[in-house]
Amino acid sequence: MAPNPNISGPQKREYSSGYALSVAVGAIVLTAAVARVERKRVLLGLVVLFILGNLISALAPTYEVMLIGRIVAALCHGAFFGVGAVVASDMVAEDKKAGAISLMFAGLTVANVVGIPFGTFVGQQFGWRATFWAITAIGIITFLGIQLLVGKSPAPPTGNLRQELGVLRRPQVLLSATVSILTFGAVVGAYTYIAFTLTEVTGFATSTVPWLLLLFGVGTFIGNLVGGRLADWSLDRSLLTILVALIVTLTGFALTASIVVTTPVAMFLLGAVGFATAPGLQLRIMRFAGDAPTVASGANIAALNIGNAVGAWLGGVTIAAGLGFVSPLYVGAALAVVALLVFAPTTLAARRLTSAETTTATSPTPAADVTPQPERGV
Repeated sequence: MAPNPNISGPQKREYSSGYALSVAVGAIVLTAAVARVERKRVLLGLVVLFILGNLISALAPTYEVMLIGRIVAALCHGAFFGVGAVVASDMVAEDKKAGAISLMFAGLTVANVVGIPFGTFVGQQFGWRATFWAITAIGIITFLGIQLLVGKSPAPPTGNLRQELGVLRRPQVLLSATVSILTFGAVVGAYTYIAFTLTEVTGFATSTVPWLLLLFGVGTFIGNLVGGRLADWSLDRSLLTILVALIVTLTGFALTASIVVTTPVAMFLLGAVGFATAPGLQLRIMRFAGDAPTVASGANIAALNIGNAVGAWLGGVTIAAGLGFVSPLYVGAALAVVALLVFAPTTLAARRLTSAETTTATSPTPAADVTPQPERGV
């Protein structure tokens, strides 16, 4: 029996939860498992896994099999971007690493802006299986592109899997991941219910919403690239400034959500400011795990996806509590405030530690005692 594309509400929640969980698990476990493999081979293998998952979904005889295909594809999602961020940063000079990461993430923002409506159009015109066939074809093109354009990137010599995962116990790595969870929870939590805010609070017609969402998408693309440049200029200072700007943007959007003229500007700024944090957050956690940057990078991808789920859940809780469709914006602002409160002292502590280590390394070594000693009698 062919799976019904018009799946029920519980199935949709199962579908989304299964995908998000697979992304988070794959981002950490799969990335750690392949950390000692040459990175170009890893990327190619992950794309093959992605193609396989979509083939399973395209040919699925039941809904359960289709879900398995989505989980298989999702397993490579987090690992691919985790490894890809390391490969991108290794291809450029030290002062351009965040910019290189932002270029890789730019592909993700374009995919969200263009791919979602394109996939919907293909599904409506040719059936839901056609969407999976189209994604499979894109996966094959991606495989060929990596094979032709990406050079070899040897993995650094490392220990076993337990040692790889050991970097996740480092306080600065955990705190950086926490900031990522809170930051993207703030952005995605507000964005998840934004269509209801636009129609029920601002008063836009439903037909206008896609154009307003496009403004958000354009903002994510521009903000991501600008954020990469700023992070290369000053990583901690730029993240601190962007977090403050995110708090102001979310609070301002919430306070002016009923004003038609300002809402399009707020939509653009939400995407631009929110996603300007992505390259810096990715680079920051990698720097705190220099001996296992691939695992740390994957952990940050997992953190971003966890933040997506947490933010959406909290926004839904406030709406269910009767606080209205503006409440997710206030929840986002609160999460951004907590992110700032975690980030600021964490950065200060890291700087003090670095300063102390530098002072110790440059301190003159006490001179050896060269005082002439009296000669012993023969």
